[in-house]
Amino acid sequence: MKNIIESIRKQYPVSDLTIKELESYLTPCSFSKRYQLIKEGIYCKYAYFIEKGILRAYWVVDGEEYTTSFGAEGCIVFSMDELYYNKKSEEYVETLEEVEAYRINISDLKNLMETNLELCNWGRIIHQNEYRRLHRSHKERLSLPAKERYEEFQKQFPEICKKVNLKYIASYLGITLSTLSRLRSKKP
Repeated sequence: MKNIIESIRKQYPVSDLTIKELESYLTPCSFSKRYQLIKEGIYCKYAYFIEKGILRAYWVVDGEEYTTSFGAEGCIVFSMDELYYNKKSEEYVETLEEVEAYRINISDLKNLMETNLELCNWGRIIHQNEYRRLHRSHKERLSLPAKERYEEFQKQFPEICKKVNLKYIASYLGITLSTLSRLRSKKP
């Protein structure tokens, strides 16, 4: 749980006692490449703390996949629809390589965030950061040319750029695969 604990504490100063309480609810699990952790239209029941590996979230619209975000070591992944609105997920989350994770029942996570002030504050911080990322991403898609969008993406997700299929990055950036390939070939 080294990467997970480090990530949690990087975002909010959580005590050893709180980490132990969280760990008591976690179950280790692993997933092969291209495994769907979360599926549209289905209750997932779990949130996943990612110790190792990369994944992506996406929507399917008219049969086409649109990547909405990426996750890597130290992140938490869950269906916001389920956690906050008791609704089935509206998106998919898929592993892009082998993933080592720890799962927690959504109801247990919700209870911990309601009863443990440190986890509540950590949850608030991760949501603030995600909202900011989404807001910035939306603004960039509306206002920046493709080259600058890709440069910003590289700054935000340097490891993702090295490991992820280019079609997922192009989808996230809202550009074609051929445009992304041209941008990458022009790098000095």
